[in-house]
Amino acid sequence: MRFITDIALIAASASLCAGQYSTTIPSEVPLYGESPPVYPSPAGNGTSNEAWSSSYSRARALIAQMTLEEKANITRGYTGQCVGNSGAIPRFDIPPLCFADAPDGIRGQEFVSAFPAGIHVAATFDRDLMYRYGHALGTEYRGKGINVALGPVAGPLGRVVRGGRNWEGLSADPYLAGAGMGAITKGIQDTGVIATAKHWLLNEQEFRRRESDLGDAVSSNVDDRTVHELYAFPFANAFREGAASVMCSYQRANNSYGCQNSKLLNGLLKTEFGFEGFVVSDWGAHHSGVGSANAGLDMVMPDGGYWGKNLTEAVNNGSVSTERIDDMATRILASWYQLKQDEDYPAVGVYSNTVKHQPIEVQEDHPELIREIGSAGTVLVKNVNNTLPLDNPKFLSIYGYDATVKSTPWQNPSRFGGGYEVNFGWNTLNGTMITGGGSGSNTPSYVISPFHAISDRIAKNRGTIRWDFESENPYPPYVNSEACLVFVNAYASESFDRTTLTDEFSDNLIQNVAANCTNTIVIIHSAGIRTVDAWISHPNITAVLFAGLPGQESGNSLVDILYGDVAPSGKLPYTIAKQEEDYGALLNSSVSFDYFPQDDFEEGLYIDYRAFDKNGIEPRFEFGFGLTYTTFDYADLDISQIGNGTAEYPNPNVAIVQGGHPQLWEELLTVTANITNTGNVTAGEVAQLYVGVPDAPVRQLRGFEKVYVDPGKSVTASFTLARRDLSVWDVVAQQWRLQRGEYGVWVGASSRDLRLNGTFTVG
Repeated sequence: MRFITDIALIAASASLCAGQYSTTIPSEVPLYGESPPVYPSPAGNGTSNEAWSSSYSRARALIAQMTLEEKANITRGYTGQCVGNSGAIPRFDIPPLCFADAPDGIRGQEFVSAFPAGIHVAATFDRDLMYRYGHALGTEYRGKGINVALGPVAGPLGRVVRGGRNWEGLSADPYLAGAGMGAITKGIQDTGVIATAKHWLLNEQEFRRRESDLGDAVSSNVDDRTVHELYAFPFANAFREGAASVMCSYQRANNSYGCQNSKLLNGLLKTEFGFEGFVVSDWGAHHSGVGSANAGLDMVMPDGGYWGKNLTEAVNNGSVSTERIDDMATRILASWYQLKQDEDYPAVGVYSNTVKHQPIEVQEDHPELIREIGSAGTVLVKNVNNTLPLDNPKFLSIYGYDATVKSTPWQNPSRFGGGYEVNFGWNTLNGTMITGGGSGSNTPSYVISPFHAISDRIAKNRGTIRWDFESENPYPPYVNSEACLVFVNAYASESFDRTTLTDEFSDNLIQNVAANCTNTIVIIHSAGIRTVDAWISHPNITAVLFAGLPGQESGNSLVDILYGDVAPSGKLPYTIAKQEEDYGALLNSSVSFDYFPQDDFEEGLYIDYRAFDKNGIEPRFEFGFGLTYTTFDYADLDISQIGNGTAEYPNPNVAIVQGGHPQLWEELLTVTANITNTGNVTAGEVAQLYVGVPDAPVRQLRGFEKVYVDPGKSVTASFTLARRDLSVWDVVAQQWRLQRGEYGVWVGASSRDLRLNGTFTVG
């Protein structure tokens, strides 16, 4: 979400004005109907459960007493204290709803926490941490009187490898992303804060994501099956956990803008998924009045958009039905009631940095959780001869710009590290990176840098530390240093897509240090995939850590891993290739200067590890990979049927509830395996279940469990498979289909380290 035109588009527009671009606007009529029309917009009915039923009853009773102008007033935004402020109805004591970013911590406020980014949380492969993360976020939002948290994120999913916002989401795998979406949504809403699943749908690149002087926004052209099985899949988990809000996206989908796309809003969201909450536009993503209202948009932000006072006129002249505006207002108020925000909800405590106010401190014990998640999401990918953990070193050398905090991080008081006005085109952040850029960035109350935390540890040991944060070729070397730690990062931000998965300065720095230090440890803080083949095989590089975007306790989280206080257990939520070209057409965003730019998702279901498997490409580090300080054995695979739901299609006579057809969530199978710690360190292992569904990618993640095992002990990892996990979307029947045939099952430590295998048959 943002307020200014993409800088990339400004630059592109300037170059095109020199003669590359025609000022003739082509007709859009040939594009009509490429996204199927679905009308009318389904009215929410509150039948998902008793709580929604009660909330709808209360909302309808109040709506019946409102004037048309009052109903319209709560469907639009106004300027106010918060990033977004809905209209109030004073005579019924309905306050403005306060909307705020970001999905990893409240942005632009004081006395709040900077949590790890979504992609870092996903790297923990830990549902409990995902829930606790969401709950802590919700607690801080509630403490500031914020009604609606603008997160969590499953769009972008991560189709485009260099996508600028991939780090805000959870993973390029829909199952892992879905687990995170469900757990985080539940955590947020258990505190009484409305969670907003975003961005719905197919918002997979930054270049031309919005309309500009060049023309319309890019159109993500995606087939029906891929929409269901890949991009909408993780949102279903958030809906099942009761998400009360959805944010529609900027770009077009099959040539219809996201916030007026009736197929995505009326058809998929409100009919197939039975969504009971309200749809809010991304900020400035409003492209029509009547069209968006009838297509299923319920609230426009940050102002009146094309509605304004025109919405009441549209209702009066019959362009928008009374039933539709009643449904908009009902969905908004029902969500407010559903989260019990009418009962002693805190007053809004959101202020700009120029307003003197009484401090509202909401951090509680969250630094401990942030530190835990920071460590749990750190991925060890190389560890030669047990270089790590460090053995109480007395002398360390620290190199690299990422080791310490940026000297001027508050040029934008709402965005740590730099806002839109300065960050365009950055490949790295000149300072330690704890979050990415744009509206998803957060505002730490403090930052514990790696250098800070390592210095504290060295000082307690009466040791020595040497450092150089600036040089590309640090000199002189210190021959008594027991290890050289090199810190680099890979930056990404909303408003532009990345131009590289590496950078020359950082690669040179690593190689130069390794040339003079036989025990070089590389730590990468990364907003996404970062290639390492320029130096990964260097004999003096003995350990490599992908430290992600860990939030404000960054240094403490890292030191816990380096010194062995915590054994690493993070796993990669994406695939790291040997070379950028291995990602093929999915490496870069689609670049077109046509008035109606098109981006055809021709790869269908095959992104990330699915594409590597299909094309027989060996990755450098595969999806789900991560080392630790011990070893594990897998044994005793068991597959047991626990349900009888083997009909080919769900029963059409069963009513849809929020989250989709209830039978899709029925558990059909359990898979178990025994995990034994064969080393001498207690550690966590993420056991991963992959399933080979007929007529689908050869293997898809369909289960994971993080188990903690003492040396010499065994623990049983257990996975349940629901009907949805085994089904494909039948484009003819327009239903989820459980196919007849044999299904493969693999359990292992990554998508390629598959220790156990078996089959089962659906007859």
